[in-house]
Amino acid sequence: MSEGPKHRVETLAIHGGAGIDDATGAVTPPIHLSTTFVRGADGSYPKGFVYTRSDNPNRSALERLLAALEGGAAAAAFSSGSAAAGAVFRSLEPGDHVIVPVDMYHGIRKLLHGAYIPWGLELSTVDLTDLGALETALRPNTRLVWVETPSNPRLEITDIAAVAELAGSYGVRVVCDGTWSPPDLQPSLVLGADLVVHASTKYLSGHSDVLGGVVVSRKEDRFFERVRFLQQNEGAVPSPFDCWLTMRGIKTLPYRMRGHCANAQRVATFLAEHPSVECVHYPGLIDHPGHEIARRQMKAYGGMLSFEVRGGEEAAMGVAAKLGLITRATSLGGVESLIEHRASIEGPESLTPRNLLRLSVGLEHPEDLLADLEQALAG
Repeated sequence: MSEGPKHRVETLAIHGGAGIDDATGAVTPPIHLSTTFVRGADGSYPKGFVYTRSDNPNRSALERLLAALEGGAAAAAFSSGSAAAGAVFRSLEPGDHVIVPVDMYHGIRKLLHGAYIPWGLELSTVDLTDLGALETALRPNTRLVWVETPSNPRLEITDIAAVAELAGSYGVRVVCDGTWSPPDLQPSLVLGADLVVHASTKYLSGHSDVLGGVVVSRKEDRFFERVRFLQQNEGAVPSPFDCWLTMRGIKTLPYRMRGHCANAQRVATFLAEHPSVECVHYPGLIDHPGHEIARRQMKAYGGMLSFEVRGGEEAAMGVAAKLGLITRATSLGGVESLIEHRASIEGPESLTPRNLLRLSVGLEHPEDLLADLEQALAG
């Protein structure tokens, strides 16, 4: 795409990262499956590519697109969201201190406790909605605050700008997991985060058919250089086809998100009024504790929600079992609606209420979703 004024997200999603193929004139970029690239007679690499673990035309295009969408200086794509998060934590040093939220994705918490604390990281779990608690938890060796907003699975809202200002005053880096709030929904880097991480498996790809992750950095500094080093040398990178699929998914991201958000608002309002539901966790509801912060830092409230069913775990599992249109499955962000009982997924150490169901609201007609939930909740 030619240089010019800053384009809006709908335009960037379609044209960013790659243009017309020079060799063939193809409008859709080709998939470069080659693992290796020709070397010039002088020993150089005239096309800029050496080996696909280090770089690949499809991955390079995806990274340019993701950096542009987030307003960052650079991006590094990985084979999964967990690999992306892992590269961030391993860019620290043994003995460094990390602060994470109480409510957060169980997979990252498990990774921290199973791999990175034994490796040498120090960890504190803090309610990041409480700035006083965050400031109390900061230590001389604190190097990173990991923000997840909206959080998984209780959709707690953290004030990114306030956390970034406080942490920055102590020289501490802030990383935001933006998986539930993709580009244009919540501008994490603009709000002050130093890096944003996505499981591109979810909303970015959007079709439940490709695994991936990304780290986008506000600036190309030594920390991001370390992330890039780990990406290129450990090789947890997406395949060229995975990159191609992710870019194809991103082309419709802004329009898909409008549908996800509108449907989730309808579903959350319905559930909040249902007698079989104890409470609903969705920042688009005005009685949500984080509603005002979410209203300031998000363009819309997202496609994810969770709700607690009256009657405990047995009742919650019963509701999930009766659903016909909404699918019982792990993951989120696809065009289809998915529901799961998080506590049983997370295991015996789970902090999630036993009666909680997490719902990824898809792009089906909202009346069909409400009818399915109504019959399942009817008992």
